[in-house]
Amino acid sequence: MVQKNQITRRELLRSSALTAGALALTGAGIPLAEARGSAEVRVGVIGCGGRGSGAASNCVDSARGVKIVALADTFGDRLNGLKDKFNVPDNRCFIGIDAYKKLLAIDEINMIILATPPGFRPIQFAAAIEAGKNVFMEKPVAVCPAGIKMVIEASKKATEKKLGVVAGTQRRHEAKYVETMKRIHDGAIGDIVSAQCYWNQGALWVKEQQPNQGDVEWQIRNWLYFTWLSGDHITEQHVHNIDVINWAFDDVIPESVHGLGGRQYRMGEKHGNIFDHFGVEFFYPGDVRTISMCRQIDGADGNVSERVVGTKGVTNCGGTIEGENKWRYRGPNPSGYVREHANLIKSIRAGEPLNEGERIARSTLCAIMGRESAYSRQRFKTSWFMSKCTLDLLPPDGLKLSDSKEVPAFAIPGKYKLAGFRT
Repeated sequence: MVQKNQITRRELLRSSALTAGALALTGAGIPLAEARGSAEVRVGVIGCGGRGSGAASNCVDSARGVKIVALADTFGDRLNGLKDKFNVPDNRCFIGIDAYKKLLAIDEINMIILATPPGFRPIQFAAAIEAGKNVFMEKPVAVCPAGIKMVIEASKKATEKKLGVVAGTQRRHEAKYVETMKRIHDGAIGDIVSAQCYWNQGALWVKEQQPNQGDVEWQIRNWLYFTWLSGDHITEQHVHNIDVINWAFDDVIPESVHGLGGRQYRMGEKHGNIFDHFGVEFFYPGDVRTISMCRQIDGADGNVSERVVGTKGVTNCGGTIEGENKWRYRGPNPSGYVREHANLIKSIRAGEPLNEGERIARSTLCAIMGRESAYSRQRFKTSWFMSKCTLDLLPPDGLKLSDSKEVPAFAIPGKYKLAGFRT
């Protein structure tokens, strides 16, 4: 069985996963230098909720010469905390679904933080690159194949324009993960024969619809529970773990997927149309299989981790290897949330901007495929999904907070029709 499933590192090599790693192990301080013609990195934040606020603080803490100069959010109440914290003037605070357009029109801004609900991210990312801005964007970067294609195209444009792009996959910038991955890629665990990854936890916050609150406004405020906004929790959360497994495979992604899942514990309308548990099998080249599990159910065991099994050992991907080449990381491990910004800014100032856009798009694609396979109970190939699946959840032009929008029906496996799929 080992011989049958064996696949060598050279057979998997397609792109290097170590560029960010080399930067992640540099010192925390970044010298003040020219950043595309300016000594100051002037940041506009699009999406000022919890993650946007956290990312803004992480960015300012990551380097000298960084200033938050403009804010945009769909809702005015989301701006107040950051506005006061960073002394952003009123004329640099923009409100509304299209507020990001006004922020991107400010010429002096040279870096953008994108932290709106993921359903809006492809459109906003493409607009930011078109406007010539370096981008830090939270994960996931899309919720459907149409959005993935938009992100990949914009990432290629970023390369042409020499713009930096880093995604909120902080494990890619943590020293313990970087050092472990170096050893995996150098053969410390031998050839990979299987892997597992998990994001199992309890329930998260939920917001009830208020009187006189439009459907679209409520759904955006309660965005976790709608596939068109979050991509479901397999995409919104579990993408972290899936990305780590892809990293172990030198960023080669699965060839096909087969998933299952359901909605058993969260049945009310306030929980939108997402599932509460998934189990997905990803098939990598050479029939190397990864088991992926995630759930949001109170009272169940928690587990957020990764595990990769090779012919010579086993690793948790984040600091330990057991087997022939036993090893444990004992060095410093600065916050990945800060290092991801530090590495982006350092690369921009060095004139060699990082571009993680296409890589995170591929990992997000895997999560979306897992979701759609679970919704439909169909096994399909990655090549089919990107070329033939017609699913498009991108928000329409002219979307208004007051618009009516029914809560979408949740998928019933066996009855859900996968867009473009023919049995």
